[in-house]
Amino acid sequence: MGEKKIYILLTDTGTILNRLIKSYTKKTYNHASIAFDTELIEVYSFGRKTAKNPFIGGFVREDIHSVLFNQAYCAIFSLTITNHEYQKMYQYIQEIAAKKEHYRYNFIGLFGVLFKKPIKRKNAFFCSQFVASVLKESKVIDYDKDLSLVEPSDLPHSENFQLIFEGRLKDYQNSVMYERVHIPCQIVPIEM
Repeated sequence: MGEKKIYILLTDTGTILNRLIKSYTKKTYNHASIAFDTELIEVYSFGRKTAKNPFIGGFVREDIHSVLFNQAYCAIFSLTITNHEYQKMYQYIQEIAAKKEHYRYNFIGLFGVLFKKPIKRKNAFFCSQFVASVLKESKVIDYDKDLSLVEPSDLPHSENFQLIFEGRLKDYQNSVMYERVHIPCQIVPIEM
């Protein structure tokens, strides 16, 4: 059957909106993304579509090398799942990506979190609501609360998640690049 890993990336980007949310939540990380590789090349979320305007949001494939993440702090969690769960997860995200113009950021839903009252909107997610829906749709995790109330800090609260890094996102990127460059190669003799 095979196993794969997925990654939950929680970040503190230091933006004005992030600081505003942080003042309410008192949590270190207030943005959540899901990734399909350890290098964080394929990272998906619901967030700002342009670095300069937080009010134009929707489904995004995030670039962790962008200005938005340049000074970000993060916590990265890995989760081992079956190949079948991985495929379901990936397919669910690709279906949203194919119709991304029909999806929007769920700003109103953030007020639901604030008042602990679910606000569900069709084709609208905020970051942690999206990541929770990916995990639920692929039958990896079913959260005890309504997905429209899931906060980033709720996402890795399962014994199966493993914290693999916490610190500056830049430092993680550098460590991954270092490991990739310094992986010892194995010489296999050629039979003649």
